[in-house]
Amino acid sequence: MKLISWNVNGLRASMGKGFLDIFNDLDADILCLQETKLQEGQIELDLPGYYQYWNYAEKKGYSGTAVFTKKEPLCVQYGIGIEEHDHEGRVITLEFEDFYFVTVYTPNSQDELKRLDYRMKWEDDFLSYIKALDDKKPVIYAGDLNVARLEIDLKNPKTNRRNAGFTDEERAKIEAVLEAGFIDTFRYFYPDQEQIYSWWSYRFKSRERNTGWRIDYFIASEKLKERLVDARIHTEILGSDHCPVELELK
Repeated sequence: MKLISWNVNGLRASMGKGFLDIFNDLDADILCLQETKLQEGQIELDLPGYYQYWNYAEKKGYSGTAVFTKKEPLCVQYGIGIEEHDHEGRVITLEFEDFYFVTVYTPNSQDELKRLDYRMKWEDDFLSYIKALDDKKPVIYAGDLNVARLEIDLKNPKTNRRNAGFTDEERAKIEAVLEAGFIDTFRYFYPDQEQIYSWWSYRFKSRERNTGWRIDYFIASEKLKERLVDARIHTEILGSDHCPVELELK
């Protein structure tokens, strides 16, 4: 089973950069998107063989997620059931027979960390949400988590210690997820792999110079460890400032 996650940084923009060809070439069983930046009715995607689920932010041109799946889920939930978090279209949960699949676009702490306090509340509430799911059946969640876990997960760790995405506070929250019984699947397979990133700034020729960050993840319940086959980061795929990430399951 092939699972793909991709922050497209505006799906309409990505459509002009070959999105449909990339989608068809990837041929995923489940593909999820973050930062679609759409409102309902602004795009019609013809994806034969896939069920489509969309969560839109109330604010126009902002955030938003989508999931496309070949197998119809048993049920679908939008958001995490907490009003203060559910206006920005950040989460979609699909329940299947033997696991939950969740796509998430974690809030960015923003310049000067002005949204860090909100981010901390989000992290606690989201962890409670996935732990409650995990009590029922295993969870796979995927998306742009807006944090580089380890120093090898970004090009310049020393100069970014107090920047959004690499603060001690944000990194502690993702470690808390792993301590709660979840796996960072890429690092599970490639614990020491350096210079593999999933996001590069559009400025300063960052992608050409590979000055990037690994902030896009597949996180899986420990209960699924025996089903994990491989994890990949498709640095060769363009069309956004992020590239797709993949998890292969038995």
